[in-house]
Amino acid sequence: MKDFLNARWQAILAHNGLASFDALWQREADWFEPPNQRRGGWSGVARCELQLPEGGRTAIFLKRQENHGTRSLLHPLRGVPTFLREFKRIMAYRRCAVPTLEPVFFGMRMHGKDQRAILATEELAGFASLDDLVKGWGRTGVPPRQERLRILEAVADLLKRMHAHGIRHGCFFPKHVFVRINADGSVEARVIDLEKSRRRPLQVMCALRDLYSLNHYSQTAWSRTDRVWFFKQYLGVVRLDAYAKWLWRSVAGRSAKKSLARQAER
Repeated sequence: MKDFLNARWQAILAHNGLASFDALWQREADWFEPPNQRRGGWSGVARCELQLPEGGRTAIFLKRQENHGTRSLLHPLRGVPTFLREFKRIMAYRRCAVPTLEPVFFGMRMHGKDQRAILATEELAGFASLDDLVKGWGRTGVPPRQERLRILEAVADLLKRMHAHGIRHGCFFPKHVFVRINADGSVEARVIDLEKSRRRPLQVMCALRDLYSLNHYSQTAWSRTDRVWFFKQYLGVVRLDAYAKWLWRSVAGRSAKKSLARQAER
């Protein structure tokens, strides 16, 4: 597979001496989080600040891995680099106009017997996960409901677009949904961590899983009223019809069972 280099980033990487696989692999940078040591190898993420040719700075997340793959029928022994799967999913989301990470570079190499891969993505400047956003409200105060609803509307539109293309995220948790509130009050939403994304033939198959994930892990952060409003916004309805009621009961019922099971384990 040929290297991918985002045309918009070509001059920036060249300006920083990072226009090749080897240069990116050798770039010294502190780990953003401890490297993942499993699957017979390792995988790590670093944040790198870069200088812009015209002045100023920007940042990318540089992911590097060695012998860190997922086995498949076509690759039963060595497996496929997990970053290759992530890169393919990022590109699939972007083809469907679903807001996600912007890829900067992707490449793979064999170094002796070792399989290496690099995936670089643009930093989501100004964005915060729904998790961190709510934690921030604990310090600064909860914003007016209209502002909260604009956030929920942006996330609902994002999820609706995914499902319209038959994409199920698989772990649509608040920590994987990022939002940015712009100066004019508008809200942008993006989704990350696409490793478990799958295509599904029916939209309801996407909805049951992703709506449950978001609802269950948002119960302590968002009121039931706000979550029902989000649900109606996602479905594009003012009142819950028979299908909407069934879907809500399925999602809410699964969340309740999960909560009871966790309480029983304590």
